[in-house]
Amino acid sequence: MTAETDSLIFDLDGTLWDATATVAKAWQAARKKVDFEIQEITQQDIRNIAGTQHDLIFKKLFPQLTKEQQHELMEVSGQEEMAHIKKYGGELYPGLQDTLKYLHTKYKLCIVSNCQDGYIEAFLDYHDLGIYFTDFECSGRTGNPKGENLKAVIARNKLQAVFYVGDTQGDYEASVVAGIPFIYARYGFREVERFDKVIDKPTDLKELF
Repeated sequence: MTAETDSLIFDLDGTLWDATATVAKAWQAARKKVDFEIQEITQQDIRNIAGTQHDLIFKKLFPQLTKEQQHELMEVSGQEEMAHIKKYGGELYPGLQDTLKYLHTKYKLCIVSNCQDGYIEAFLDYHDLGIYFTDFECSGRTGNPKGENLKAVIARNKLQAVFYVGDTQGDYEASVVAGIPFIYARYGFREVERFDKVIDKPTDLKELF
């Protein structure tokens, strides 16, 4: 890309892997553990909310529930989601591991996601990808929106020339907040109107960089 580039920060869901099938199963398990009725959550529903800040998902999907019920559901579904992810994982996009192996030799790699605390660690552990990443952050741990978490990762790792790779409009907007260029992963979950560069598969990054 450019000689001075020193790092890439990745979104997770829709950018590095697709875990929607596993997460949908976790939601079905969660439905059976609460004493109030909620609608069935499908794999497509999970795709539709991917990228949403974790604590805002429940207001969006379940506006009919009280705040107390939303909080209970967040706790129960979060436990089920982590258990399912640790057991079943998700599907890496084709060529991802080889791409990370290549990029790791040249750049610092990080992850910033709007997922719950522990989700990124589960992703890294399930696929043995931890060796490729310098740092990661999520809204589930900090309570902050993605743009602020991007700035935090950039600051604490002293990154100078960063690209953010993601698949949603929210990812683009977060990159604007952080003041860094955005690479649109067009193979992911959403359409994005504005971006600086675009890739149609993870291996395209090997050509860009």
